[in-house]
Amino acid sequence: MRVLVVEDEAALRDTLKARLVDAGFTVDVAQDGEEGLFAGLEYPLDVAIIDLGLPKLAGLEVIRRLRAARKSYPILILTARDNWQDKVEGLQAGADDYVAKPFHFEEVLARLQALLRRAGGWATPELKCGPVALDTRAQTVKVDGQPVELTTFEYRILEHLMLRAGDVISKAELTERLYDQDFERDSNVIEVLVGRLRRKLDPHDQLRPIETLRGRGYRFALARNQAPPAAAR
Repeated sequence: MRVLVVEDEAALRDTLKARLVDAGFTVDVAQDGEEGLFAGLEYPLDVAIIDLGLPKLAGLEVIRRLRAARKSYPILILTARDNWQDKVEGLQAGADDYVAKPFHFEEVLARLQALLRRAGGWATPELKCGPVALDTRAQTVKVDGQPVELTTFEYRILEHLMLRAGDVISKAELTERLYDQDFERDSNVIEVLVGRLRRKLDPHDQLRPIETLRGRGYRFALARNQAPPAAAR
């Protein structure tokens, strides 16, 4: 999953980036509202964290412009402690949730994961499709109850495919979710990782959980074990 962090306080920005990378995210950062707006419009994001008290362009205005540009990914706002007016204005501007400063990283992570699940139409932290179960909190995968060991990149691809189970996802989109802007990319790596995922999830070639659609991308083909919430359909 790819997240944008827009925060002007350098120490907090760096800490959030490091902790989110450790949690398995690909992270882009911006230090002011103008830079954040550009990144929010141009980068292929899954979720954004935006501080409201930004220089050059206020966080509220960044959110308004992103929503005006029809960017629909979830937005988590950071706001001053006990300032309920900021929370209300942020939500009215188009944000999906908020965290008050100071905060524990675990709360930020839990809220991000919940936003991503809801955006994909999942109601619980465990994604289940047929015999495949992915726990987004523990970042573990099981098939028929048996643990499957995955590398970090393998897990990231599987999580993205399962969050959007049934959707066709291009190789380019998967590549964008794996690497940040400064990383030299090789789309052939996606083919290798998907091949390894298939062998690990389906060693006997019976489930066929990941479909390849030539010229279009990949799709997680196993049906969800839970119906999407009504609002996400």
